[in-house]
Amino acid sequence: MTYKQVILVRTDLKMSRGKTAAQCSHAAVEASMLTKKKHPFLFTKWRFSGMKKVVLKVKTQKDLYKYVQEAKDLGIVTSVISDAGMTELKPGTVTAAAIGPEKDAKIDQVTSKLDTL
Repeated sequence: MTYKQVILVRTDLKMSRGKTAAQCSHAAVEASMLTKKKHPFLFTKWRFSGMKKVVLKVKTQKDLYKYVQEAKDLGIVTSVISDAGMTELKPGTVTAAAIGPEKDAKIDQVTSKLDTL
């Protein structure tokens, strides 16, 4: 059985590469911490299988929330990141989200049609 975490990034914001990397990191860390707290066995399985992460594109905030809700409906841990507004974006701008870690097959039920960043 394989495990992964998926990071969704809004492409409509046209963030710089550095900003995008930072927002993805925030999402990954937050969702990982939540999973470790809520599902420690699952977190451990993911951690010791290489902590696979996949970064995928979503076009808008509406799309991001759609996939996050689908994941939540399946019982998958999620995190949504809003920017502090100190550099490129207005405060509160939703930039990225993480889904999982969770079993690959379960996450694929939600995100399999999305393209990689």
